[in-house]
Amino acid sequence: MIPLPLARIAEITSGALSGSADPRAVVRGPVVIDSRAVEPGSLFVAIKGARADGHDFAAQAVKAGAVAVLGTRPTEAPTVIVPDVLGALADLATAVAGTLTGTTVIGVTGSAGKTTTKDLLAGLTGRVGPTVAPVGSQNNEIGHPLTVLKADADTRFLVLEFGARDAGHIADLTRIARPSIGMVLNVGTAHLGVFGGKEAIAKAKGELVESLPSDGVAILNADDPLVSEMATRTSARVTFFGRSPAAHVRAEDVRLDERGRAAFTLRTPSGSAPVSLLLYGEHAVSNALAAAAAAYELGLPVATIAAELSAAEPRSRWRMEVADRPDGVTVINDAYNANPDSMRAAFASLAVLGQGRRRFAVIAALRELGEESAALNHDLGRLAGSAGLDGLVVAGPDAEPVLSGAMEAGPPGARIVHVADAEAAAAELAGWLRPGDTVLVKGPRAMELQRAAELLLAGGARQ
Repeated sequence: MIPLPLARIAEITSGALSGSADPRAVVRGPVVIDSRAVEPGSLFVAIKGARADGHDFAAQAVKAGAVAVLGTRPTEAPTVIVPDVLGALADLATAVAGTLTGTTVIGVTGSAGKTTTKDLLAGLTGRVGPTVAPVGSQNNEIGHPLTVLKADADTRFLVLEFGARDAGHIADLTRIARPSIGMVLNVGTAHLGVFGGKEAIAKAKGELVESLPSDGVAILNADDPLVSEMATRTSARVTFFGRSPAAHVRAEDVRLDERGRAAFTLRTPSGSAPVSLLLYGEHAVSNALAAAAAAYELGLPVATIAAELSAAEPRSRWRMEVADRPDGVTVINDAYNANPDSMRAAFASLAVLGQGRRRFAVIAALRELGEESAALNHDLGRLAGSAGLDGLVVAGPDAEPVLSGAMEAGPPGARIVHVADAEAAAAELAGWLRPGDTVLVKGPRAMELQRAAELLLAGGARQ
């Protein structure tokens, strides 16, 4: 973070310093919302949530080294008191971003693959200069400004995720740190119930390209019509990625190894090079191409792009993590989140990884699908039932459509059970698995199915 005295922070946020706050005390970062993450020089942002009030941890934060607290009321610690903490956090990040004259801001959005693409791109830009990118999926009104505030005068690239829970959210985030390169990966069915349809999702995602300056670049998926049409919504230059022959940056001769990892020829206007991904699943090709297109626009040689993509390993947890137990059971932990599109991609990966082996899956009913929830969850059940599984565990509430779809599509007598939670799912599967089996674990974030994957792996370690 760029060092700022408390007096300047109060000015930026329209705040007032509590009596114990020294206006000359300097915050050097990081800015954090968790008192356990405080380091000497931090600013602790006190957010009042449903289960905890950050103001109650103010003294603890300052004891750990925080210079002050940003909050809505006085605390036991030096405090910058503001009317709205999230608004103040956005104002602070906007002010800091405005000083980053030597930093290229790159934005990534899409219904699926944002985090993987962001991680790949951060690896590529890191070869050129200091890069700041969010950890995991910090892409909302809290995580986004916190990431921006990590940047300083030495930051060459700021790679940001842009998430949306409603129309206007991405536009609001772009006003904090305006991207000069904006990437739209796809328009899928994530949050379908919130937006009401894929066209509305496309409108929201397109807010990113609408924010680009005329001398910027829009990186768009040539294989997704709802994304490629966004070329008409920006005055920036457009570069297409994908498998289409019309794409400027494309993949040719895509093939998968026995572990479901893709290899392909990366072709750009300046040449081509071979890529062999360490990431699992054919869907990773599109993410790699998007990152490659941005890197191409930044002037990286195609050989360098290919080498970085080929060396990249997963940086963010619970996204197609593949691990083998000592007894040969393979656990695919893709439990960070789920929607109909990512479910199809996950089962496609299971088909490759589980070829010639017994296959099992732990899934849960999808959420935020609105009026189409029952139908889409029934389709999920049919997808699972027709996937050649030797057993299916459906965890959590609202499972009836998934179960009925699975029983409808599965063979007679298929082993399909419903359990309450991740722990019960792991316990059920523990009695089914034999050495050499393959298990997919995937569901919505709220179900925390990563616990099932972790328990299954730990169980194998005790054998």
